[in-house]
This record gives sequence, C-alpha cells and structure tokens, in this order.
Amino acid sequence: MQRTEYANALSTVHRVLNVPPHDGPEVSVVMPCLNEADTLASCIRTAREALEQAGIRGEIVVADNGSDDGSMEIATLAGARVIHVRVRGYGSALMCGIESSRGRFVIMGDADQSYDFGEIPRLVARLRDGFDLVQGCRLTSGGGRALPGAMPALHRWLGNPLFSWLARHWFAAPVNDIYCGLRGFSRELYDRLDQRCIGMEFATEMIIKASLLGARITEIPITLHPDGRKSHPPHLKTLRDGWRTLRFFLMCTPRWLFQIPGALLVALGFLGYGVAMPGLTIGGLTFDAHTLLFSSLAMIAGYQSLLFSVIATTFARTERILPPNASGTRLLDGVSLGRGLWAGLAVGLVGTILLGVAVGEWRAHGWGRLEYASTMRVVVPGVTLAVLGYETILACFLLSLLQMRRR
Repeated sequence: MQRTEYANALSTVHRVLNVPPHDGPEVSVVMPCLNEADTLASCIRTAREALEQAGIRGEIVVADNGSDDGSMEIATLAGARVIHVRVRGYGSALMCGIESSRGRFVIMGDADQSYDFGEIPRLVARLRDGFDLVQGCRLTSGGGRALPGAMPALHRWLGNPLFSWLARHWFAAPVNDIYCGLRGFSRELYDRLDQRCIGMEFATEMIIKASLLGARITEIPITLHPDGRKSHPPHLKTLRDGWRTLRFFLMCTPRWLFQIPGALLVALGFLGYGVAMPGLTIGGLTFDAHTLLFSSLAMIAGYQSLLFSVIATTFARTERILPPNASGTRLLDGVSLGRGLWAGLAVGLVGTILLGVAVGEWRAHGWGRLEYASTMRVVVPGVTLAVLGYETILACFLLSLLQMRRR
C-alpha cells in the first residue's frame, strides 16, 4: 500500500479545491471509474435525473483511476466533476473521490450500470432520518434481487452470504450484503472511519469500522442489474479479493484470529499436564512424559497466540486501524510494562528453579543416566515456564514501544 503517496495525493486535492467538506451541495454522488466508457454517461445521466426529480441539491464526482478509453471526457461532457486518482485501486479511487466531495451526504456506486442510481432518493431519505450509513442489499435474505447474469453464482450463494454472516456475528454489523457497492453515508461518519484499504476491501472495511464505532446502520433492498460493459470484463477477481477480504476480517478481530485459538491451545496444554504429571491411564491409554512435551507445545503456542492478540490490538489502536472501543482493546487497560515484567520474572524464576532441581538430581547421580519419566516431569515444566517468562518480558517491552505516541 502506497500510503504516503496516497496521503500526498489527498493533500493535493484539498489544496486545489480549497473547499470545506460540508459546504456546497447536500449530496455528492461518487463513482469510481477505470475505463467505463460503455456505461459511464448512462450512470451519470440517471444519477442527475434522480437528484433533479427529487429536488436534491447535489453533485456528481467521477474518481478516474487512469482510464485511457475516453471516460474522463465523457464524464466532463455529462456534467460530472472529474478527479484524477494516480494510485490504483477501487478503494483508492473512492477515497480520493469522497475526500474531494463537498456534500453533507455521500452516495457511492459503481459506474457499470449494475446499480440503479435512481435509488438515490431512497438512500438520502434514510440518511435524513438520522442513519449514518445506508447499505443497499442485493440478496434475497435482505429483500433484494439480483437479475439473471448479474452476480456470479459463487458470489451469490457462498462468498457474499459467508462474509455477511461473519460481519454480523463478529462485528454485529446489521447487514445481509456486505459487498454491495451502492450505499450512502454521512461525511461526518466517513471522516471518523479513517479508511485505509485501497483495494476491494474498502467496502467491507467501511461496514466493519462503522459497526465498531456504533454508527446507526440500516439496509434497503435494491435490484442488481447485469454489468453493462462490453469492452472489458469486471475488475473483481474472485479468489484474490475473497482472500483479501478474509485477511482483513481476521486483522480486524484479534479475538477470532489470536485469542480464541490461543485460549483453546492453553486449555489443551493444561489438560495434558493434568493427566501426564500423575501418569494416569485412561481407557487403556497411558499418559506419560511424551504427553508432557505435546502439552508444553500447546501451552507455548497458545500463549504466543494470546500475546500476539494483545500486540496486534495495541498496534491497531495506536495506528487507528481499529477504533479504540474495538473488541479486545479492553485487554490493554490492565497491561503495563511493570506488571508484565514482574509476572514474567516470577514465572521465569519458577522455571529456572525447576531446571536447577533437575541439574541437582543429575549431579546426585554422578552426572550419569537419569530415570527418564521422573526427570522429564521436572525438566519439561521447567523449560516451559522459563520460555513463557522470557516471552512475557519481551512482549511487555514491545508493547511499551508500540504504545508510545508519535508526534
């Protein structure tokens, strides 16, 4: 992600326009554009007619992402304001277009005739009712409709429903169609979101962050039409964009990526210790020193996962990738360098003592062979506690560095 380059581009946009974000029209319709000569004029015309017929004071902004098919000239002749976006990406185009918009509300939608911009008055009406984000829904689960040929079957029956389900259960997002690109939102909300993704994840990032911020979100059913472009295929790449969406989902929820797997591994490790330390035999299975090794592996890996959760949450919060009130950030309230160091030192000390006991036993046997099963019941816990203590100390220093505020 060329974040610095993108920030410079936004700065240039603000200097050229020199217009406060809420002055001017009530509504800004923003369309990302990359070689949309087949459909752009029709989309602009439909949007303009919808604004005029509803008596909405608005503007149309086309964020061009490097078109070479005459799209910029078409947009200008159709009466839209064209913004040139040098950094490639769906999200990059939308961010520059939205940043340059002047409306109190923003309506975004693709310029490929798949969305009916005649729906603008419905979106604006819900925004006027006080909602921060109004999401279109193309799926039957939310009352929407996709015409034949408008949406690939894999997207319609698997990808979109799956990610929408995850958004509802992981982030409490009240949506059935998280990918829908026709949506409206207040400029005030957008400025709070601090969007980062310059690719197709931009749309899902907006929903997730808005939900985490407690924004008022609603959904309206719409109809999705087949892509009207003839000169080139859709820009969406199923596997690439699906993976990037899943990756972003996991990045936004340290609880599901780190905490829950880590807690399960630690619990499994404790269970293993519970049966291996006394050498129990259950159902014909004898749990001995080898079980201790497996249990220690589970405990160390699980504890590392829990540490990663705290570290990732700290980084996301300090870098404003996630809102301060995101799930998992409460863990940081009780974390301090001093407490962590004392805890790490205490755990490491216990482990060192156990290892010392093992060395003493070895010495008592004349530095010869030891009884394997009994010795491992001291060595394995000692090594495990020493490792956990050392990891705790290192993690606390790293957390203290991440929590330093940059000027």
